[in-house]
Amino acid sequence: MRRTLVYFLTKLLWPAYSKQGENYSIGIIVKHFLIQKILRINSHVPWPVHPTSTIKSPHKIIPGSRTPGITAGCHIDGRNGIIIGSNVWIGPRVSIISMNHDINSYQNYIFSQPVIIRDNCWLATNCVILAGVELGEHTVVSAGAVVTKTFLDGNVVLGGVPAKVIKRLDIYNKVGCKQRG
Repeated sequence: MRRTLVYFLTKLLWPAYSKQGENYSIGIIVKHFLIQKILRINSHVPWPVHPTSTIKSPHKIIPGSRTPGITAGCHIDGRNGIIIGSNVWIGPRVSIISMNHDINSYQNYIFSQPVIIRDNCWLATNCVILAGVELGEHTVVSAGAVVTKTFLDGNVVLGGVPAKVIKRLDIYNKVGCKQRG
């Protein structure tokens, strides 16, 4: 009975939930439906977003298997495009900024390559990913780090301002991952 109710609510209230790789409780579905579709907070975003997060140009963002901006205080600016892979975890107050100002004329923007975040990455609290950055698979960006350049190698921990490799990791292991539901 409960599975039927959850299935009905996800299909009726919010089709975006049934397309994501996560299982959500009825409470989360109803809460985000009310906030985004009834109260119209972040209503332009086709996936669930926390009411304190800001998403610019969601039509230029490929969200991957999880929901970017579901945690509190995120700022995701997709004006130059953002491509997010599968199983990318984005912590609270993370900023992903795909467009930058021209330093000689602040009214003008610099167009660049989209931000690309490959599979199995983790962006920890308060980190910043700047325009044109590409992160390899299984890259962990530590809390407060500012990533200003591309790190394609993967299986690393980045930290600092500007970010640099502070640790090498083993290959990501999906075995033993706890499934919700």
